[in-house]
Amino acid sequence: MQLRSSCIFLRQMQREKITKEIELPDGVSVSIGEQILLIKGPKGEDKRDIKKYDISIKTDNKKIILESNGGTKKYKKIAGSLTAHIKNMIRGTLQNYIYTLKICSGHFPMNISIANNKLIIKNFLGEKVPRVLQLKHGADVKVEGDLIYVTSPSKETAGQISGDIEQLTRRPGYDCRVFQDGIYLVNRDGKELK
Repeated sequence: MQLRSSCIFLRQMQREKITKEIELPDGVSVSIGEQILLIKGPKGEDKRDIKKYDISIKTDNKKIILESNGGTKKYKKIAGSLTAHIKNMIRGTLQNYIYTLKICSGHFPMNISIANNKLIIKNFLGEKVPRVLQLKHGADVKVEGDLIYVTSPSKETAGQISGDIEQLTRRPGYDCRVFQDGIYLVNRDGKELK
């Protein structure tokens, strides 16, 4: 008897749909194409592939409406994650994400430049061959003095490029207390890292 009532409860839960609404601020427009969500704002545009999510997305008069196919914990988690991603996209199109990296060179002076969408690091710890990173599209990278600024409307793109730059100067097997040369992330969109 107890098993039967729990099965009925699960069926009712699966029939209930989870609905979430996200308000759109002024100056932001949304378009939903073939499994792609595109958000445009005054500072740029950001797009996300939504075919992997099992949730329907609609736009209605300055609102984005997410509706799940079921009411289980799985759908609740997916709807919550997608809501957070969309809010990050909206915020990025209103004001860009800015990540700051610091160039630390104690032993050998590094020369860092950007050319042809590539970040080039010369003379890292006296190396003769320069280290080169192909920069991803969708972000603006600037070198000013001993700081590198990564600016993008996409939080994920800005974070990925910052991580790639930091990993470019990684030296496994060396004591980081002695060999402190490298490029390190010091500010993640207004949050100081220690």
